[in-house]
Amino acid sequence: MLRRNGSALRYWAERWQGVLLSLVVVVATLWLGLSGQLGLYIHPRYFVFTIAMAVVGLVLVSAGFARRRHFAVERTGWVETTLTGVGVVLLLVMGVAIVVLPPTTLTSATATQREVNSGGLGTDEDAEQAAALIGTGDFEKLSVREWVSLLAQSSDPAFYSDKTAQVTGFVTPDAGDPENVFYVARFVVTCCAVDAQPIGVPVYLPGWQAEYEVDDWVQVTGRFEVSASAAASDPLAITPVEILPVDQPNDPYVY
Repeated sequence: MLRRNGSALRYWAERWQGVLLSLVVVVATLWLGLSGQLGLYIHPRYFVFTIAMAVVGLVLVSAGFARRRHFAVERTGWVETTLTGVGVVLLLVMGVAIVVLPPTTLTSATATQREVNSGGLGTDEDAEQAAALIGTGDFEKLSVREWVSLLAQSSDPAFYSDKTAQVTGFVTPDAGDPENVFYVARFVVTCCAVDAQPIGVPVYLPGWQAEYEVDDWVQVTGRFEVSASAAASDPLAITPVEILPVDQPNDPYVY
């Protein structure tokens, strides 16, 4: 027999909390998929697999509810019952938060911790794509990732002298000279947001903090020149002719 004071809560939690936790995860995953926000957590190549596994999980959770009709729980004291109650509350809060609160994207704080352009590119495929871009001629359509690929292949200012860049990303300061240089940055996601690496194109604009804030999304148009900052992390930087504030895109990462 279960004791009356707190035993009902303990019994309910022990019987259902594992199944409910699984249900929260499954419902949250399906919600993110249906609302188009799953890309804020994982690479699009894993969308189908993730949604399929969530559907399988939903079937298993439903079976779990059906199979837990007979469940015995040992007697426990008020401490165990209190801890169980706290766990139940946290479970409910987590479930509501996942569904109700909008997911947030990675910011310059993460970019600073992981160092811009330190690991987002550099594969043989990136090198091949960068080489293929040299003869296209339409450089204003190149993305942040494509410009970073080109800059990784060549820092010869003569190559960029007649090429106008137009890039969109969030503002994050250059570690070497944050007063004069900022990056127009994006995150490259290989598998999921946990392994996301920041990449960015440097912009030379002394006193940029007076007009723009860290994490602002901007579209910068200009040409690459030898950076006037001796302390900057990159030898070349865009000298902007136009900087426009823009909204964060629905898909802020690059793949």
